Amino acid sequence: MHLAVKSSQQNIIIIGAGLVGSLLAVYLVKKGYEVTIYERRSDMRLQQNAGGRSINLALSHRGLRALEETGVDQQFRSIMIPMKGRMIHDADGKLTFQPYGKEGQTINSVSRRKLNEELMTVAQQKGAQIHFNSKCLEINLQQSIAIIEDPTGNPIEVKADLIIGADGAFSRVRKSMEKTERFDYSQSYVPHGYKELSMPAQNGEFAMEKNALHIWPRGQYMLIALPNNDKSFTCTLFLPFEGLSSFQSLQKEAEIMSFFHHTFPDAAPLMTELKQDFLTNPTSPLVSIACYPWVRQRTVLIGDAAHAIVPFYGQGMNAGFEDCRIFNGLLDKYGDDWENILNQFQKSRKPNADAIKDLALQNFVEMRDLVADPKFLIRKKIEAKLNEIYPQQWIPEYTMVTFTDIPYSQALEEGNLKNKIMDEVMTDPQIKKNWENLDFGSIVQKIS
Repeated sequence: MHLAVKSSQQNIIIIGAGLVGSLLAVYLVKKGYEVTIYERRSDMRLQQNAGGRSINLALSHRGLRALEETGVDQQFRSIMIPMKGRMIHDADGKLTFQPYGKEGQTINSVSRRKLNEELMTVAQQKGAQIHFNSKCLEINLQQSIAIIEDPTGNPIEVKADLIIGADGAFSRVRKSMEKTERFDYSQSYVPHGYKELSMPAQNGEFAMEKNALHIWPRGQYMLIALPNNDKSFTCTLFLPFEGLSSFQSLQKEAEIMSFFHHTFPDAAPLMTELKQDFLTNPTSPLVSIACYPWVRQRTVLIGDAAHAIVPFYGQGMNAGFEDCRIFNGLLDKYGDDWENILNQFQKSRKPNADAIKDLALQNFVEMRDLVADPKFLIRKKIEAKLNEIYPQQWIPEYTMVTFTDIPYSQALEEGNLKNKIMDEVMTDPQIKKNWENLDFGSIVQKIS
């Protein structure tokens, strides 16, 4: 039996005080490690609220489990708003509600900024040090030294027993790894960008149903809205960069207002700051990043630094938090045996990171194209019925990803198989009328 042995002298550097870096720091200081975080940005807790820089987050089972494991989840409950399903807005303003799962299964709208601020505060309270305005220039992988530009602009060298790159999609730690032999790296952009917009409270109340993620699917583009604690909604427009209806084509105020009132007629009147938001807030790209290995010597990548994904499954943060939980479990098992921990970490997480990247891209098509399709709604009803009758044999892909710990790679594999089965079921020309009379048992038998 392997006995986990941990040295109290071990010191760990985390590059990046974002969501994943801050949560991982909480895990590590609770285990007695000396943890120092270097963050290139200034302390967001000291700044006034700045909009337009991030998408509201959907915190679901995987992320919540990690917060619960650290014992800090109760501190975040007050800033979460549960969303029971999707509220679909068609072109005429008609509403259709699609539950995410069974009764009681919800995802939670949470402000990225507020969650990040709270996690940084908890990490510091537990004993982690955070140095702001401290940019990582390079990592000396052989000697486990981080070269940091301090707030005065001077480079300093900091040595550690372990260096963790939690510095996001455009990671400086990963850049150092890219210079090594046989390092695979790829990035791909979707042709769409996103712009954050707002829908203020109306007469002190939510302008729409608060316990739902609102979607305006319009084929090649869409608008979504997530509720906030101040009774506003954070809206995000996903639109091609170029083309007839695109960020490129919407430059003038009249064009912007005409597009919104024609395309999102029930939302536009409620977005009272639309003109200013659209012209002021940045248009940002959507990138997927994959790389391997995640480990060089005693330096490891985690979260977006290792596996950035597009936001259409709401799993970017949840996957990063799950990284932290898995890493913590390996510490419990192997103590300070870093070689074993790091190799086991990338071995277990890499296939799942690749899987959620693919799942997120697939879900983009579903959200913008399919959720308004009547046949798609029938398909979801059939799958819900299958899950009701055969809860162990037929778990919908969305449920596996969002409400369980089933590995993403398994969810993708099983989801692809079930999609093929459902494609066959949906070829019945009378399916809309006859779906409740299907032989559900014979459908489930096709899984094995």
